[in-house]
Amino acid sequence: MDLGIAGRRAAVSAASKGLGFGVAQALAAEGVHVAVCGRRRDTIDAAAVEIGHDAVPIVADVSNVDGAAGFVRDARAALGGLDILVLNAGGPPAGDFEHTTVEQYVEAFELNCHGGIAMCYEGVPEMRERGWGRVLAITSIAVRQPIPNLILSNTARAGLTGFLRTLSREVARDGVTVNSLLPGLHATDRIATLHGSDADLAAGVPAGFIGDPGDFGRVGAFVCSEHARYLTGTAIQVDGGVYGGLL
Repeated sequence: MDLGIAGRRAAVSAASKGLGFGVAQALAAEGVHVAVCGRRRDTIDAAAVEIGHDAVPIVADVSNVDGAAGFVRDARAALGGLDILVLNAGGPPAGDFEHTTVEQYVEAFELNCHGGIAMCYEGVPEMRERGWGRVLAITSIAVRQPIPNLILSNTARAGLTGFLRTLSREVARDGVTVNSLLPGLHATDRIATLHGSDADLAAGVPAGFIGDPGDFGRVGAFVCSEHARYLTGTAIQVDGGVYGGLL
């Protein structure tokens, strides 16, 4: 299927590997000009080569507002404009209420909420002026179903989800959609760090296997497509059926 976005320009944060890389690669495969960022020059350069389609590598740390906003500005300058913005960042440390300090919530909010908000302030006004835009956030299934021992991620990502839902209603008439994808268990370094490489993890997934970042990326590309122009304000779980709620 032609997604109708060839020639569009996208900034994908934290895309040197994992789910961000998967989305960037899927967009590039559709003919989108992509700028990606990571903290290390060697890894983001290598990722850009693998993504292909002349992907632009940018060194940026999106764990703080200045770095997040700076990445969007640099991506816009490199691409000559911005049509698609994919918000992504690593997760905060694991921990429960008893073993988490108040100060750690501030750091988690900066990483998984405030930085994403800053990127929207940098990228969305241009989209509204042009009358076409896509904002896609990679958050977590935790915003629907909090994950034990991840109290920081559960809290910060839920905050970003509230912001995105509000933003979606304000910019819908300007041709800008705002959605998020809620990953469950995928084969990423984050999951390996939290759970190890235990193959038994798949036993808890109704689909019977751990998700692939490439498959996840293709779902993200569709949400950014021309065909998805009537899809906005959603938070879509991509988890192999793990989430058990009705809504």
